[in-house]
Amino acid sequence: MDKLWRWSSPLNKYLLFGLTALLSNQSHGHELAQMAAPLYSLEQSISYRELDNGLQLRLLPIPSSRSVSIATQFSVGSRDEIAGQTGYAHLFEHMLFKGSENAPGDSYAQTMSALSGQFNASTFFDFTNYYLTLPSEALELALWLEADRFIRPSLTPETVKNQQATVLEEMATTIDNQAYVRDAMEFLLTLAEGTPYGHSVIGSREDVSKAKVKQLTLFHQRHYRPDAAQISIVGGYPQETNSWIDSAFGQWQPASLSPEKKAAGSRAAIKLKNQYVHGEIIDNRGPWPALLLAWHTVGQQDKDAEAVTLLEAYLFQNRASLIKQSGLTDPEQLLSYSIPLSMELMGVSNLVVVPRARASLDQLTKNVEQMINDIAEHGVDSVSLQQLKANWLNQKLRLLDQPSRLARHLSATQARDKLVPLTGPWERINAVTNEQIQAAANTYFNQGFVRLDLLPPWYIRWTKALLEFLPESVSDSLEESVL
Repeated sequence: MDKLWRWSSPLNKYLLFGLTALLSNQSHGHELAQMAAPLYSLEQSISYRELDNGLQLRLLPIPSSRSVSIATQFSVGSRDEIAGQTGYAHLFEHMLFKGSENAPGDSYAQTMSALSGQFNASTFFDFTNYYLTLPSEALELALWLEADRFIRPSLTPETVKNQQATVLEEMATTIDNQAYVRDAMEFLLTLAEGTPYGHSVIGSREDVSKAKVKQLTLFHQRHYRPDAAQISIVGGYPQETNSWIDSAFGQWQPASLSPEKKAAGSRAAIKLKNQYVHGEIIDNRGPWPALLLAWHTVGQQDKDAEAVTLLEAYLFQNRASLIKQSGLTDPEQLLSYSIPLSMELMGVSNLVVVPRARASLDQLTKNVEQMINDIAEHGVDSVSLQQLKANWLNQKLRLLDQPSRLARHLSATQARDKLVPLTGPWERINAVTNEQIQAAANTYFNQGFVRLDLLPPWYIRWTKALLEFLPESVSDSLEESVL
């Protein structure tokens, strides 16, 4: 009886609860370790090389595959552009598909198409990447073509003019002709004014239009360097691959380091203070009001980066995120989406919410603030934390079945993960604690934020304001009939 009384006392109930939680965490940890095992196993198969010129290489064989994927990432993006040359990184990406010394004009695209190859590229604030997938027997030719266009691009006035028109058309289609996008982008960029991230990746119309061959040639010499590149090859490749790499890239020597490049390499992390900023945009093309919220966070190598990543997922991104679940239980929003920007030197978390007819932008803002306040005060429970880690891990495991995406992932490896490109990021994610997530919520999300109201023309705003005062059943019925 005495033993039974002691175990049923309040203190021992808490001890028993704590022991149960500990065993549960150990169980979850074991499950995550089992899930992560393929990353560790596959990583053992990667071959690492660094050529004398600084070019980094990662080769991952898939013996059963009859195709091969090549991904090359250069550490040059819009962050490296100087005044008057915004958009050059993106414009130059286009130029590299339009001729090189030994493959002039459209030879590259025509050759790849003839081989049933798939190819593309993208430019971001910190990097530009190029990737392709083609039959394994064409690998030697592909490496030769890649080296030729990276080292010896053919920049002519005609090609520059042609690609300027292409970029300007892209700018019009994706930015200028979309409701709210141009004004919202410029509003947010002003908040990063004075940093390397203070202008858009696609650049200004004026700068792109004025680009000349000489300027683009200097941009190439300054930034397209072997010591600023990582190449990854994933798939079925033969034993001769390394000798083909040496032949194609071994003689590539970097130009003398320019002052601009030295400055870029020495930049420190940027931490912008979060404070409440409220703006509004009225766009007569807007179909309905929307709310854009943004928070300054941290760069990719910051000690808080992984905690911020998991917190963003918990708040805004996963199907089970708080914002998605609130839309199911009390649907005040028609839709929501979030595309966090994770750069090398800084980060921006964001959320766009489109309200139902009966919900105001003020109410949606309060809802988000309350969610953040709750996490800042209480954090997340252990089960939710383990699920967040499992979701992150599942996304990385999907790469293993997609050689092209896996190659791109490997070519984007951070310096600290040079020899652990798959498991290094996972181990940092797995080490995140509830206390770190709680601290991230307090530090980056609970100290102020940017609110931008995206507003349609007056008659739509007037109609919505009227619907907000109607009974919920009536406003919902009118809204559904319109939608």
